[in-house]
Amino acid sequence: MTLQNLLLAVVGVLLVWTLARSLLGKVAPERAREMVKAGAKLVDVRSKGEHAGGHIAGSLNIPVDQLAARLEELEPKDQPIVVYCASGMRSAGAARLLRSRGFSAVVDLGGMSRWGAE
Repeated sequence: MTLQNLLLAVVGVLLVWTLARSLLGKVAPERAREMVKAGAKLVDVRSKGEHAGGHIAGSLNIPVDQLAARLEELEPKDQPIVVYCASGMRSAGAARLLRSRGFSAVVDLGGMSRWGAE
């Protein structure tokens, strides 16, 4: 195996690993839509400006940096919650924070683009 082939193989493995890791722990978009239709709170953890520029209809905007101070808006703690952001990074952190604060039915959609057409 040449050095070039080895480098291509390593890059390929890293790309697959990165893609798989970004989707790990994410709820399927179809399931997220079902949950919201059944009454789950849909929470956009992007900034106020990002939310104003476009969001999923019916979502509550609580920027991730304000989440810890605004937890009461999401109670009761057993209420299903679907969180999302732009890419999935902030929503993953938001889901972890909510779970650590006792919210028991939190799922992470990831990036808003995963919502798709209704």
